[in-house]
Amino acid sequence: QAQVVESGGGLVQPGGSLRLSCAASGFTLTTYLVSWWRQRPGKEREVVARLSVSGDVAMHADSVQGRFTASKDDAKNIVYLQMNNLKPEDTAIYYCYAESSDGAAGNYWGQGTQVTVSP
Repeated sequence: QAQVVESGGGLVQPGGSLRLSCAASGFTLTTYLVSWWRQRPGKEREVVARLSVSGDVAMHADSVQGRFTASKDDAKNIVYLQMNNLKPEDTAIYYCYAESSDGAAGNYWGQGTQVTVSP
């Protein structure tokens, strides 16, 4: 069964760091566009970062630019989101989304991982 599973969330103090992982199984990420999204309490889901198929090019939302970094390890079939200098407003459920680059295969959302930034 093809799926992506996020992990690495938790409770952290403001200014702290976390690294989220998105592990794919049942398919390879080498032909997928992968993005990180988050849904903050009472708000719509929003994109945080996008990676190109190669993983060489990443787009980060203005709200996290300079603090978050998305990356990809094709050998491990995992995508990461390194989050530094976390702020209370980063509190959200974080999701990974893998989108087939040629439209021929399925697209996959993970179940999400909770990140809470609080003193």
